[in-house]
Amino acid sequence: MKKAKLVIGFITYGELTANYLPYFLNSIKKQSYKDFKILSFDNSEKEINKNSEFILKNYPEIEIIRVGENIGFARAYNILISQAVKIGAEYFLLLNPDLILEPEAIKELMKVIEGDNRLGSVSPKILQWDFKNNKKTNVIDTYGVALRPGLRFIDIGQGQIDKGQFDNIEILGPSGAAALYRIRALEQIAHHSHYFDELMFMYKEDCDLAYRLYLAGYKSKYVDQAIVYHDRTVKSMGENNLKVMLNRKEKGRQAKRWAFLNQQIIFFKYWRLQNRRNKMLIFWFGLKMLIFVLLFEQYLLGQFIKLWKIRKKIRIYQ
Repeated sequence: MKKAKLVIGFITYGELTANYLPYFLNSIKKQSYKDFKILSFDNSEKEINKNSEFILKNYPEIEIIRVGENIGFARAYNILISQAVKIGAEYFLLLNPDLILEPEAIKELMKVIEGDNRLGSVSPKILQWDFKNNKKTNVIDTYGVALRPGLRFIDIGQGQIDKGQFDNIEILGPSGAAALYRIRALEQIAHHSHYFDELMFMYKEDCDLAYRLYLAGYKSKYVDQAIVYHDRTVKSMGENNLKVMLNRKEKGRQAKRWAFLNQQIIFFKYWRLQNRRNKMLIFWFGLKMLIFVLLFEQYLLGQFIKLWKIRKKIRIYQ
């Protein structure tokens, strides 16, 4: 298998991702940076589906990996990263297929991460893409993940008009929508060849990985010259309690189950590393979540049972 400095990996599933592939893959084809190999993980149950048919017909150079079932975001990307390691790649670019990239995006990301060995990851400027009307916007999707007191994570700038106000922002790490990682850094924080925590089927696994890279001493950087556009299904409305509650109305029950459980896993994993103030904030935030669940989303209480069942599998950070 031909060695490449950079491996680009993406996951497909169902007809929804198939609708994006002509735009997404064409934007990768037009990149000015060319030294990469593309790997696709097909999370579909059926071997022959719209995603695989399109890729095989139009991009036969892309290697498709599949296991015959939907194994989630974290496990699928762990398989892709492991394959990148076997190829001998130095960097792994994780991309959602509901993206389009400007021609210089990958070149700008690579220039920054190659220029600073302290960086474990970099994030592009991600703006919102109105896929229905095939229109690029100047509305921020995310500039990366920020860490708030009490082990809370947010997408920086989401929903705001881009006026350059975040161009010098410091980030904890990139969003799982688009993230360039240094493989050496990922190898350092891997646990039994797991880069993303496979207890997290999807949602917040990017936050967890960003935090582990941070704990290992790596930095991350937002690259404002690397521009991509994302058609995000559910968008944040802000950080205050009312806006968070309104935002939850747009999310499906399964998505809320995954996000709720994974936030509890993060609290459980890193509790011992927090100072007294942060522990108090975690407790207060957890109490507010519990009250909200008891009042409005009782079906999430079952995630506490699941948390108890998997508690011995959670890697505790001393």
